[in-house]
Amino acid sequence: MTPLTRLTRTLAVAIPVALVVAVFGVREANAAAKPNILFIAVDDLNDWVGCLGGHPQARTPNLDRLARSGVLFTNAHCPAASCNPSRTAVLTGISPAASGQYKNTQAMRSVLPAAKLLPVLLRDHGYTPLGSGKILHYFIDAPSWDAYFPEAEKENPLPRTIYPKKRPLSLTRAGDWQYVETDWGPLDADDESYGGDTLVARWVGEQLGRKHERPFFLACGFYRPHEPWFVPKSYFDPFPLESIQLPVGYREDDVADLPPEGARLARNRYFAHIRQEKQWRQGVQGYLAAIAYFDAMLGRVLGALENGPNRDDTIVVLWSDHGWHLGEKEHWQKFTAWRACTRVPLVVRVPKGCAALPNGTTPATCDRPVSLLSILPTLLQLADAPPHKACEAPSLVPLLKQPDAAWNHVAVTYLDRPGSFGLSTDHWRYIRYAGGGEELYNIADDPHEWTNLAGNPAFTDKLAELRKRAPTHFAPLVETK
Repeated sequence: MTPLTRLTRTLAVAIPVALVVAVFGVREANAAAKPNILFIAVDDLNDWVGCLGGHPQARTPNLDRLARSGVLFTNAHCPAASCNPSRTAVLTGISPAASGQYKNTQAMRSVLPAAKLLPVLLRDHGYTPLGSGKILHYFIDAPSWDAYFPEAEKENPLPRTIYPKKRPLSLTRAGDWQYVETDWGPLDADDESYGGDTLVARWVGEQLGRKHERPFFLACGFYRPHEPWFVPKSYFDPFPLESIQLPVGYREDDVADLPPEGARLARNRYFAHIRQEKQWRQGVQGYLAAIAYFDAMLGRVLGALENGPNRDDTIVVLWSDHGWHLGEKEHWQKFTAWRACTRVPLVVRVPKGCAALPNGTTPATCDRPVSLLSILPTLLQLADAPPHKACEAPSLVPLLKQPDAAWNHVAVTYLDRPGSFGLSTDHWRYIRYAGGGEELYNIADDPHEWTNLAGNPAFTDKLAELRKRAPTHFAPLVETK
């Protein structure tokens, strides 16, 4: 064999090997360059947080600190007015009007058996999906995660939590119609013995406290302030009962100008029962205490991030699945299209170095109307992953770059009946029910939606304009077992 032949054969072997090494080296470098994602979901949290000013007594220093460090969306709305359809929409990018999942009682995997969730979409592009707590509606979807706490195989996302030995504690049950968890009160326990979100915060903090071989998508699902509002007594102490202020959005006779469908939805049995039992202030106290507990656990998670090795390369997004009424429109709970239910906290903070946002986010507020449906396409873009074909909403990256950028989009919240929804623009709210009833509110002048302008001839043009921007197609409700 001549020297030239040996050289040719050596190169023939070496060049492919070098190419393989180069290709995989680039892949590893790209994976390493991708930002981590901390995805914080909160259950039943309305705008009673300091940075949104929903209640003057709300104590949320950690959420407020996060909001000051990122972009706070002050006009963000949930895609559905209850947990299951809202969380499904956020994790899939598919609205209830397209999926047919409108209610809590529908099994998500029966409605969308083949849908890829956000953690899987990111796993397909180099991420390790990790999760803890309530992300989906009382199930985990184990195949979508590489690790989960509690154990994914059990499909129960809620860790051990202590409750009063004798229940109900504060609110008597008036009948089978009453949700057994509608109750509240202080517990003689500290955070560690309480369990619940304390254990979620601990597990998530442990993941944030170490480096990972691949970028991570770490989902942290806080259950409070979901009912029941039983939390350690230390979180009740800052809210003495005699000092409790009732909701600022409450007004007597606020349902007089509603269409029949709206009036029926407004006046539910819970609020009347709570007032009859003289438990309204106690309920407000319990909700404020549950919010304060959640915020303390959020502080633990943010502290673990800030004091750990991933602080400079981790996106943080915080959102709530929907809001909550505590007497506004004579309603208690969720399930409505008014802002007390649809308006939710949404904060996004992006570090420097993302391909889609090289300089990261600058602290700001954004008042453009946005839907939580936009979280999925936003995170995919920031992770330099391909767009998801099933996603219906626009990415928020343009608003992360420039919060006052032009934004020709509305935010729609769907109710549990096809054809019923609420729609938000910059300064207006339009609500329509499947039976044809309508509501119109000028949020700039009437943030609590006290005056329905739908029947006022002076606003005929505005009503017509918003009708044109409303959804026209509604998938039938998919009945599941």
